[in-house]
Amino acid sequence: MWNWFYKLASPPYVYRLAAVLAPWLLGGAALCIGYGLVDGLVFAPPDYQQGDAFRIIYVHAPSAWLSLSAYTLMAVAGGIGLIWRIKIGHAVAAAAAPIGASFTVLALLTGSLWGRPMWGTYWAWDPRLTSELILLFLYVGVMSLRSAFEDPGRGDRAAALLAIVGVINVPIIHYSVQWWNSLHQGATVAKFARPSMPGSMLWPLLSMLLGFMLFFGGVLCLRLRGEVLNRERQSSWVREVVRAS
Repeated sequence: MWNWFYKLASPPYVYRLAAVLAPWLLGGAALCIGYGLVDGLVFAPPDYQQGDAFRIIYVHAPSAWLSLSAYTLMAVAGGIGLIWRIKIGHAVAAAAAPIGASFTVLALLTGSLWGRPMWGTYWAWDPRLTSELILLFLYVGVMSLRSAFEDPGRGDRAAALLAIVGVINVPIIHYSVQWWNSLHQGATVAKFARPSMPGSMLWPLLSMLLGFMLFFGGVLCLRLRGEVLNRERQSSWVREVVRAS
């Protein structure tokens, strides 16, 4: 019953599985993002307060969501590698880090572009913005710490520890608009009550969110294949893969 789970600890199996999943995930991402961009940027009505400036949410909100999700995945994968000594866990964490950092940069940039017409400034030391910036520093710290050791195993363990400690910043980012006085608007979709957006605005946003998630999964699979090959380069199965290609 649990054979499928144990297979996920096998580098050759994960390498082949990632090759199968990547094109499907990227193809689904292209469809969802294409629909979301066209519907959100062209057909969705302007916001009654923000006008057309609200449309940046179709890139900003999914980027911010993926910045948190990618960090959480990185911390969980690092924890799996650290606690159960499963090498694939460290490989997943290493593959996810630069993708999550890229989403964090995109969230900060689009947030700044949105903040200029809404707040009159590109940057404010707002709790949400500041904690998101700290998240970027954590990503950079994890990647730098992993590469700082000559022994890859020590680098993986140190990076995993930092990722696990830093995961406390994820709920801080999420709840910062509720815990402190914040310029950032509150949740409009991810809340227990009914979403505050009409369907004509909400559906393209959900499509973009799904598309970004699929895109993250597809790119993660591609990076994971390279990470596995690099870590297992002395293994016989890698030499067979190289000869077959």
